[in-house]
Amino acid sequence: MTEFIRKIIPNAKDDVLAGITVSLAMIPEVVAFAFVAQIDPLVALSGAFIIGLITAIFGGRPGLISGAAGAVAVIFVSMIAEGHTKGMLFDAPVDNMGYFYLLACVILMGVIQILAGVFKLGRFVRLIPHSVMMGFVNGLAIVIFWAQVKMFSHKTLSVSKEGVKEYVSTFMSGTELYIMLGLVGLTMAIIWVLPKITKKIPASLTAILITTLIVVFSGMEVSTVGSYIIEGGGTGLKGEFPTPNLELWQNLPFNLDTLTFILPFAFLAASVGLIESLMTMNLVDELTETRGNGNRECVAQGAGNIVSGLFGGTGGCGMIGQTVININAGGRGRLSGIMMAITLLTFILFTDKLIEQVPIAALVGVMFMMVIETFAWSSFRILKKIPKSDAFVLIIVSTVTVIFDLAIAVFVGVIVSALVFAWESAKKIRARKRIKEDGTKVYEIWGPLFFGSISAFNEKFDVKNDPENVEIDFVEARVSDHSAIEAIFALVEKYQAANKKITLKHLSEDCKLLLYKSSPIFTDIIIEDIDDPRYHLAANPEKFPKALKEYKF
Repeated sequence: MTEFIRKIIPNAKDDVLAGITVSLAMIPEVVAFAFVAQIDPLVALSGAFIIGLITAIFGGRPGLISGAAGAVAVIFVSMIAEGHTKGMLFDAPVDNMGYFYLLACVILMGVIQILAGVFKLGRFVRLIPHSVMMGFVNGLAIVIFWAQVKMFSHKTLSVSKEGVKEYVSTFMSGTELYIMLGLVGLTMAIIWVLPKITKKIPASLTAILITTLIVVFSGMEVSTVGSYIIEGGGTGLKGEFPTPNLELWQNLPFNLDTLTFILPFAFLAASVGLIESLMTMNLVDELTETRGNGNRECVAQGAGNIVSGLFGGTGGCGMIGQTVININAGGRGRLSGIMMAITLLTFILFTDKLIEQVPIAALVGVMFMMVIETFAWSSFRILKKIPKSDAFVLIIVSTVTVIFDLAIAVFVGVIVSALVFAWESAKKIRARKRIKEDGTKVYEIWGPLFFGSISAFNEKFDVKNDPENVEIDFVEARVSDHSAIEAIFALVEKYQAANKKITLKHLSEDCKLLLYKSSPIFTDIIIEDIDDPRYHLAANPEKFPKALKEYKF
């Protein structure tokens, strides 16, 4: 505990102010995600508080902000709807059964994430290419921008002739639109200008406060956080301190049917949550030139989701938008995330009437500035300078992020990058051919030998026309996988079927071990006791050139 306090003291002021700023930007986004998932906004806000607090204290990346994120909320939409239907089919029908399935799914999601951290799967984030990262960031910036554009509309409840209720969005117009644009512009201007004057005051928080005071004292009729929640069907921000949800254990049937129902959703939500969290962690690493701990972040995210589910909150993960706001506001340590969570809870419990007066325009302005900071504008400049494959990956990841989902975009980007790498590597296999004085034909293999280069490898050999003795030298090759070993085995069989003697040289130790296990014929084929020409000088100092022998290392 002493060490923890010592680490948060140096940047305490900036962390506290950044945390307050982020909590203000968190509320409308979390509430919006709650409407998407068709759950009570207080459920999402409780989840944001719990997950944000636990990951801030125990996570692997100080400065990373976690909460009830939209990428996870979208996954739960169909599950909640199906859960409500299943609840009505019980012998004793249960109202709002989808909510109880949601809580169980969030808990299982957390368990999966903890297992991912325990088995150190967080390291695989290092396999994400830079082009995928840039595409992810650009696509996310576009998604966040479009989400803010939707704030320029009103939601009204419409009832059809059949009695079906639905919310209809109507875009702002006239004076209302101009006032909204003016307040957004004012917020953005303050955030842009203030740092040029002084960096001691957080620009985003100052902009929100100034814009709010102008609206309150001028009596402007504008959309606020309170009106936004009410338009979405909520009753306000007033809530209670999260407590264990005992109804979960009373209403949820603990059987195989429940597990098979929630498991696919839990696995997908866990995957999406970890991908977004680890990608956000990577971005913070680049912005702060420090390194986080991916496996620790996996465990913290899982623990946060488990506790959130037990206390009646929804699932979540790292939120790149709020994280960028935090970093830009000077938040660097764990205290910023802790302050965000505590401030969010304070707003819900004690200052609901004040926070409900914050104009949506101020928060939209903050998010627009965050979009400008997040988007990798350099990608336009380097598109023609980087390999076409990387440019294609960057564009496809951005597009898939906008059209489908962040996690799907990352999967697609990594798969395409891997296929391109495999294709390019497969073309690098080479074979130099020469004939020894005794008539033995030597194939010197250069390049990686793996599943992608097997076909090109086999094309290098002329079994039918080769002499009686053939030698394959792997001095400049690396046998990488089982497919390569199978190819060597098949090639040896071809030469032996043609009654020709074949020997293998300079195979790696692991490759030789696998070949020995595969067949006893390799005992006489693989040459063990030979000098490697690449290390001959090091092994025989007396053969050093005179100049090298006299040089003092």
